[in-house]
Amino acid sequence: MRSHVWMAGGLAVGVALGLAAAVTQQPWLLAVARGLRPIGVVFLNLLSMVVIPLVATALFTGVAGLGDIRKVGRLGVRTLAFFWLTTFAAIVIGFVLAKLLLPLGAMSPGQQAALRAAAGADSSFGRRAAEQIPSGASFLVSLVPANPLRAAVDGALLPLIVFVTIFAVATATLPPEKRAALTTVADAATQALIRIMYWVLAVAPLGILALVAPAVAQFGWSLVKSAAVFILAVIIGMVLFVGGVFLPAVALGTRLRVPRFLKVAFPSMMMAFSTTSSLATLPTMLGAAERDFKMSRTVSSFVLPLGASINRPGSALFQAVALLFVAQLYGVPLGLTQLVQAGAAVFLASLTVAAVPAGSVVSLAPAFAATGLPLAGLGLLIGLDRIPDMFRTSANVTGHLVGAAVVATAERETLA
Repeated sequence: MRSHVWMAGGLAVGVALGLAAAVTQQPWLLAVARGLRPIGVVFLNLLSMVVIPLVATALFTGVAGLGDIRKVGRLGVRTLAFFWLTTFAAIVIGFVLAKLLLPLGAMSPGQQAALRAAAGADSSFGRRAAEQIPSGASFLVSLVPANPLRAAVDGALLPLIVFVTIFAVATATLPPEKRAALTTVADAATQALIRIMYWVLAVAPLGILALVAPAVAQFGWSLVKSAAVFILAVIIGMVLFVGGVFLPAVALGTRLRVPRFLKVAFPSMMMAFSTTSSLATLPTMLGAAERDFKMSRTVSSFVLPLGASINRPGSALFQAVALLFVAQLYGVPLGLTQLVQAGAAVFLASLTVAAVPAGSVVSLAPAFAATGLPLAGLGLLIGLDRIPDMFRTSANVTGHLVGAAVVATAERETLA
C-alpha cells in the first residue's frame, strides 16, 4: 500500500485505541496507550534530525538553481511577483479562516495544559526554540544570524533560512561552472536526505499511532472534534482561495473566460488531487498551456516548472491554518506580533517544501520553532495530512496555471 494509506491506518488504529481506553477506562488499555509514548518521542526525534539539513539543502537547490537572478529578467520578476503575492494572500486567508472556525473545536484550558505538559517531555528542540522567541523589532534583527551554525544548533531555523537564501542568491550569480559545483553537491545532499525522510516515513504509521493513542486516551472525543474542524477549515480555505484569488486573477489579468480556464485546467487539477504531486502533474499542465491555451513555450516552460518547484500557495494556506490549530490545541497564545512572526515563518516555510509525502507538514518545523510550538504537533498533522494534501496540491496546480496565463498575457501573448 502507498505510504499515505499506512499513515491513515496508523492514525485510525491510534484513535480507536485511544477512544477505547477513554470510554472504557480499562487499566490495561490505558497502560498500553500511555506505554506507546516513548515510540512517539523517537519518531519526533527522527523527524527533527532530518528536517534542519533538508530545509537548508532544498531551499539552496531551488534558489541557486534559478541561475543568475539578474539575468532572469522581466519574465522572472513577473512570475515571482505573482507567486509571492498569491502566497501572501493564501496566508492571510488561512489565518482569518482559522481564527473564525477553529474555536468551534477548541479544547478546555485544562486539556490544553495537559497536552503542553505531555509535549514538554517529547523533545528539547521545541523548548530551546521557545526560549529564544524574539518580539517586536528584535524579531527583524534576529533574522540575520551572527552565526548560522549556532542558529541551527539552537533550533532558530528562520535565521538559518535567511542565511541559506542569501547564500543561494549569491551562488546564482556565479559563473555556471562554479555554480554547478555547489548546486550538484546540494542536490545530491537533498536527494540523500529525502531518502532518509522516506525511511523515517516508513515508520510513520507506528509513530503516529504512538503519538495519537495516548492523547486520545486522555482527551477522548475533544481531540477528534478539534481535528475534524481543522480539516474542514483547510478545505473551506482552499475553496475560498481558488474562488476568491485565482479565478478573479484569470478574469482581470487575462483575456480568458473563467469557464474556459476551468475546463482546460480541470484535468490538471484532478491529476493533482489524486497524485498529491505538482511535479507529477507537470506534463499535464504543459500540455494544457501549450495545446489548449496556445501559450508560447518560452512562458510555459519557464513558469510551470518553476511553479512546480517553489510555488506552494495552497501549502502556505494549509500551514497557516495548521499553525493556529496546533497553537490552539496546546493553548499557546499568539498575539498580533506573534502572528506577524508566524506569517513570515509560514511564507519562508512554503518555499522549502520538499517533494516527499507530508512535505508541507515537515517544512513547518521552522515555523513551529519561531512560535514556540511543540514538535509533537507535527506528528498529529502528518496523520491528518492526506485529505488536506489533496486539496492543497490541487490549489497549487491551479495557481501554477493561473500564473502562467497571467504572465503570458502580461507578455502580450494572445491566449486561445
